[in-house]
Amino acid sequence: MSVEIITESPSETFNIGVDISRLLNDGDLICLFGELGAGKTCFIKGIGSGLGVDSRRITSPTFIIINEHRGRLRFYHIDLYRINNSSELEGIGFRDYIDGDGVTAVEWAEKAGKELPEERIDIEIFNIGGDRRRLVISAKGEHYEDIVKQIRIKD
Repeated sequence: MSVEIITESPSETFNIGVDISRLLNDGDLICLFGELGAGKTCFIKGIGSGLGVDSRRITSPTFIIINEHRGRLRFYHIDLYRINNSSELEGIGFRDYIDGDGVTAVEWAEKAGKELPEERIDIEIFNIGGDRRRLVISAKGEHYEDIVKQIRIKD
């Protein structure tokens, strides 16, 4: 099951993240896919904000790889941009985060390959010109289908 949303600005992309965050619980996993500059971090700032984290504290953890935040739920922001292959994930404790408590959002999730669990939400973000983005939100597994069904597309 999937939902497609077009946003017209970074604030709309951010707000979709906020809306989705309200549907998330401990243990939920969001995997983001998209080119450099597509809006993945903007979207993740929205998720964090909706979880009660000051969005100004959420930055791309490209050099740190994992940032941990406290809000309504623990929020783990993982950026795999600098990971060369899935074997490097063991060294950063990747499995501990995605199997643990809190909400985990993974940028450049394709770099995790087969290390990603089968059940998750995949969000592909495409730059379709200017500030416009196309978000394709796909549920992988029954639990996540329930979440995606609740995403409201605003007119």
